[in-house]
Amino acid sequence: MNLADVQEAITRAHQQEWARVVAALTRRFGDLDVAEEAAAEAFATAVERWPADGIPPNPGAWLTTTANRKAIDRIRRESKRDDKHKEAQMLYDNPAVPSVPLGAIDDDRLRLIFTCCHPALAMESRVALTLRMIGGLTVAEIARAFLVQESAMGQRITRAKAKIKAARIPYRVPSADDLSPRLSGVLAVLYLVFNEGYLATGPGTDPVRSDLTAEAIRLTRLIRALMPEDGEVAGLLALMLLIEARRDARISASGELVAIDEQDRGAWDAALIAEGHRLVRERLAAAAAGVAPGRYQILAAINAVHTSARDVRDTDWAQVVALYDQLVRIDASPIVVLNRAIAVAELDGPDVALTAVDRLEDTLAGYHAYHATRADLLRRLGRGRQARAAYDRAIELSGNTAEIAYLTRRRDQLAQTRAQPG
Repeated sequence: MNLADVQEAITRAHQQEWARVVAALTRRFGDLDVAEEAAAEAFATAVERWPADGIPPNPGAWLTTTANRKAIDRIRRESKRDDKHKEAQMLYDNPAVPSVPLGAIDDDRLRLIFTCCHPALAMESRVALTLRMIGGLTVAEIARAFLVQESAMGQRITRAKAKIKAARIPYRVPSADDLSPRLSGVLAVLYLVFNEGYLATGPGTDPVRSDLTAEAIRLTRLIRALMPEDGEVAGLLALMLLIEARRDARISASGELVAIDEQDRGAWDAALIAEGHRLVRERLAAAAAGVAPGRYQILAAINAVHTSARDVRDTDWAQVVALYDQLVRIDASPIVVLNRAIAVAELDGPDVALTAVDRLEDTLAGYHAYHATRADLLRRLGRGRQARAAYDRAIELSGNTAEIAYLTRRRDQLAQTRAQPG
């Protein structure tokens, strides 16, 4: 077996096994620092040994065993190991408060998510920590998701782990009464994990990481089994399914991103779309009964409109804009406003949309999608010079190889048409 095969196996193992190894070590040792560092050491050992020894028959088991040994070695080296053992026991084994009976949902990774999303932590810290521990995202990838500096994100994650240790937050799925306060953070984490898989930003990674999208969907299904009546859980699951249904049509054979208006809709997964639509209809029935929909339910409804159209020309853009108007009332974030403007361009024209987009410059100047959206609107308005500059900035900021290829092609097409002075 050559070195390239081994490196590919290690990369695949990291994508598939990182969260499982970290969760297993957290359950045993009750310390996130110990779990993360031992897991990292296990993967480093794999890099050293697998080229010589060969890829083990069960990479996940090999990594877990190796990481356990690394963790034990570290604890033995600590001068206060007795205190650490006691602390670990308190962190992961607290029988005083009964947790939700899991039955078939006895999942280490789900427990770890709820541990990281404890309400004692600030919401952004909950999300960032869980992306690191469960998603296996690098600090740089998480920083890009939050549009902050890598150093600031590293400090945020370190502080969150320290607070879990100091507060002796137990490693378990919380009791039924404690589920709701943690749910918003858990759903936010799963959505960001899914988004990183849907459009991966890490250098050297595949443009689409199906391991992350599949894991986010799996964990969301588990939470839906725990909380079947919660509308936002159902909405998030529907949203993920409707986006995942388009995965095979999103990347061309040459590795370029394919925009939704150019996708082969016959390649969309009909079963996932049907399941997503069923969940959306359930939530629409609840809304008709007076239950106001939340963010994920509205986003799922928007995606249901897109996936209901057999051709992009059949898209009900008025309904899409109306749904975004509803979403803005509960989440007026700049990214939501940006996405609404994209829909407005189809309904009212690119000039109206550009006016709305330009108002976001101060908050989204470092966000690649802002510049990509501006570039497309400027292109449609015939302002070629400005469009090219916006494409250049979007390419500079994007970390996804398929998206870079798409943006580069669109930019280069400008040279083939006569543009008005920008």
